[in-house]
Amino acid sequence: MAGCDNNPVAVVTGATSGIGKAIALELINQGYNTVAIGRSHRVLEDMQASFGVVPMAMDITDREALSAALEQLRVDVFVNNAGVIPKPAEFPAMELADIDRTLEVNLSSAIAATRLVLPGMIERKRGHLFFTGSIAGQAPFPNMAVYGASKAGISSFAAALRCDLSGTGIRITELVAGRVETRLYRNALSDQKLADMYSVFKPVQPEDVARMVSSILTMPQHVNVTRFDILPTAQYVGGGGHAGIDDWWPDCPL
Repeated sequence: MAGCDNNPVAVVTGATSGIGKAIALELINQGYNTVAIGRSHRVLEDMQASFGVVPMAMDITDREALSAALEQLRVDVFVNNAGVIPKPAEFPAMELADIDRTLEVNLSSAIAATRLVLPGMIERKRGHLFFTGSIAGQAPFPNMAVYGASKAGISSFAAALRCDLSGTGIRITELVAGRVETRLYRNALSDQKLADMYSVFKPVQPEDVARMVSSILTMPQHVNVTRFDILPTAQYVGGGGHAGIDDWWPDCPL
């Protein structure tokens, strides 16, 4: 189990695809004992065999399973990355189940997980918490009110938590991503729609985000990168991108 040697321990939620998987693999490359949490047993087994992650298959909303998984770990880096996105729709047309699931996975579970790893970090007077946010939490986008609310909540929580932990030696970084080429939309859009969205302009790759995380972790202990925004060069916060490329879903942030 991770934590039994002198290597630092990193835990990444939502680690079986996209940004989470890229971060987990990057941390392995940087010498971390990396615990990958996700729902896909198959992907986790492949990651363990190919890269050496410690797999933990679970639904991040299962409080008891998450507590049991984390209570024995000495966590040095915790990446709150697990997230979902509901089908884009005007708020009155949204299903209540989609609303509840979005808030539970994107916000409530991140807060609950943070509460589990913080006592050990406080005791050791060091640690680094990452939260995967979104530009949807920084500016309004149509048909994404609940998703935006969940990411705005993450941003507010990270900022306020930084105040509470001042002087403890614990660093907190919010990752504010624009359009990243991941499968986050796989349950909300058809394959063709996904292909269309990512063909409008060149999106950020998950590995780009992972390299930023790795770079931040190399900063001296007295330096905290509180937030970084990572967007395609063609995109701006509050819109899809520059004039002439907004014909398809112009206000989609991801």
